[in-house]
Amino acid sequence: MNHSSMETPELSSGSMRVGMYDEEFKKFNWSLLIIQAILVGIGIYNLISATGVEDKSLGLYKSQLLWFGMGLALTALTLLPHYSIFSRMGYIIYFGNLLLLAAVLVLGRSSLGAKRWIGFGGFRVQPSEFMKISMVICLAKYFESDKTVEGYGFRELILPTLLVMIPCGLIMMQPDLGTALTILATFGTMMLFLKIRARTLMVIGICAVIALPLAYKFGLKPYQRQRIITFLDPSADPKGSGYNSIQSMIAVGSGQLFGKGYKQGTQSQLNFLPEHHTDFIFSVFSEEHGFVGGLIVLALYLGLLVNGLSVAYQSHDKFALLLSLGIVSMFFWQIFVNMGMVMGLLPIVGVPLPFLSYGGSSMITSMLGIALLTNVANKKFMF
Repeated sequence: MNHSSMETPELSSGSMRVGMYDEEFKKFNWSLLIIQAILVGIGIYNLISATGVEDKSLGLYKSQLLWFGMGLALTALTLLPHYSIFSRMGYIIYFGNLLLLAAVLVLGRSSLGAKRWIGFGGFRVQPSEFMKISMVICLAKYFESDKTVEGYGFRELILPTLLVMIPCGLIMMQPDLGTALTILATFGTMMLFLKIRARTLMVIGICAVIALPLAYKFGLKPYQRQRIITFLDPSADPKGSGYNSIQSMIAVGSGQLFGKGYKQGTQSQLNFLPEHHTDFIFSVFSEEHGFVGGLIVLALYLGLLVNGLSVAYQSHDKFALLLSLGIVSMFFWQIFVNMGMVMGLLPIVGVPLPFLSYGGSSMITSMLGIALLTNVANKKFMF
């Protein structure tokens, strides 16, 4: 009797713990993970069509599914600890990624005139993609521990600027203008949410205006300058530097309201549209599903950004706030530049569209971003 009565509290305690975990599971914020899953599904569906003609034996969508599976495993690992562990590891993550960028210049594999990838066994990864996340974590860590009260001046901004410019310089040497610009734009967006002195902002703006023509003249390669000229007037060289932009605009416009139908897009199926599985994947989707399909994808991205901003707004510490804002800005600039590029509103710089463009490193980076945001959103449920 006594033995039986002693077991009752243990069973009751175990039942309470199970009930507590069930309750926490119900309160878990799944919104970002659900949006991610829908976008990945659309991306795989679209990739099958985009590569249906020339890729019957290779099956790029199968590789994309493999990367997605690896991303799910990394997502689970990212969600297990409290997000504060990434603050403690911020500089380690940054310098580890910096070493990979340096290794690319020595050991990297060249493709289409660029050396951006490094091989690990049967896989090859693009460290510049991972630097987007590493940079956000590093900057959030730096500004979390900085206690400037009167606002940031030039002296306080020297170190974080160096932390950004060093990897950007290595990335430009690959060359990879699109990724470097994404990192710079993310850095600039994060700075807007910090208290920077008005005089410092004014001088930075003047310096940027002066530096732009110098960067155009001496910082860009001839083909990169030609892309900007082509953006202003694609018809000036329709069979050369303006070809990609013109074909992309034709694909987007010819989709009209409801599109031509799945696997019925002539620009992609007849190979008029270059890089239609990577940078111009949205052109394929727009041609086949029209304005309505494009609006659905835009609405999903808007939902992702709004949910991300909500996570930042509800953050209770500076690291979580800056981490969330940095990740949201990273997504925003990639979406903005890629869609502007394929519609002829921006120069072609080679920026992938999150979850839709083919590429393992881009997929992993985007999924890690969502995992970190979800971790912050569910901080009270983390171990």
